[in-house]
Amino acid sequence: MNPIIGNLSDFGMDTISLAGTLESKLKAIKQAGFNQVMLNAKDVVGHAQGLDAAIEAVQSSGLRVTGFQVLRDFEGLSGHLHDYKIDIAKSMLEMCSALNSKVLLVCSSTSTHAAQDIDSLAKDLRKLAMLAVPKGIKVAYEGLSWGRTINEFAQAWDVIERADMPNLGIGIDSFHILATKSSLDDLEIIDPEKIFLVQLADFMWQEIRSVEERITTARHFRVFPGEGVHSEFLADLVTRLYKLGYRGDYSFEVFNDDYQQLPLNTVAARAMRCAQWLGEDVLKRSVPLPNKIRLHPSQRILAKQGVAPS
Repeated sequence: MNPIIGNLSDFGMDTISLAGTLESKLKAIKQAGFNQVMLNAKDVVGHAQGLDAAIEAVQSSGLRVTGFQVLRDFEGLSGHLHDYKIDIAKSMLEMCSALNSKVLLVCSSTSTHAAQDIDSLAKDLRKLAMLAVPKGIKVAYEGLSWGRTINEFAQAWDVIERADMPNLGIGIDSFHILATKSSLDDLEIIDPEKIFLVQLADFMWQEIRSVEERITTARHFRVFPGEGVHSEFLADLVTRLYKLGYRGDYSFEVFNDDYQQLPLNTVAARAMRCAQWLGEDVLKRSVPLPNKIRLHPSQRILAKQGVAPS
């Protein structure tokens, strides 16, 4: 029996964290004990045998698709730029549907050509959500920490509320919260039923001092939860989400150049140790499965920083 089923089945990892072919990534994730995967569009469309082969690989992997990413710089545009992004969005929704993904991740715009009026942004996100309705897809809107107008999750929630669509919700990303030093107290304003995805990652330095360093860290130096210096924060975030009532998926979104040079199974095993730390030590979930040995505390990552939900 797979050790994660029934205990940590809401944790998964992103294909972006691994090197190699799509099939090899899916196999490593499955063998590590995960039963879900977050798909990066480049891993799908870059398949050597084409899109249909990529879809077949995902469907035959036995992994549930957490979500599909990422639509960028969508909202706030006008004229031919708006029409162009609508076409891109339609294509991504088609792929999202074909992959049996119920969630499309959308990052807040960084474009200097985009309007900064909040109501205009909400109008565009409402249109995107309406395009997703016939396909049964939820749109998770994430505040990118270097977004031009929306760069914190509380701001993203404001736009989502204004758009007022049942299939438009928020994507929470721990890296961007850390980068902007956003207060976790603001989680209290969010309806937990409208949190469609939580992405978790850490990094190796205490503070990010500039937007340039923020982008570089995000794209090259993230590590899995518990491997960096912000374990206490991540434990607090996950615990607060639990108390808030969130019962959805957690995905490890880790962009790391070093991991791209390591064997896939090594990287996936690191991710699994982090899932065990979060699930067993932070969220205090029991391990009721027979013939499975619970890791000794000295083997788990920073177990002493786990916080039990009340």
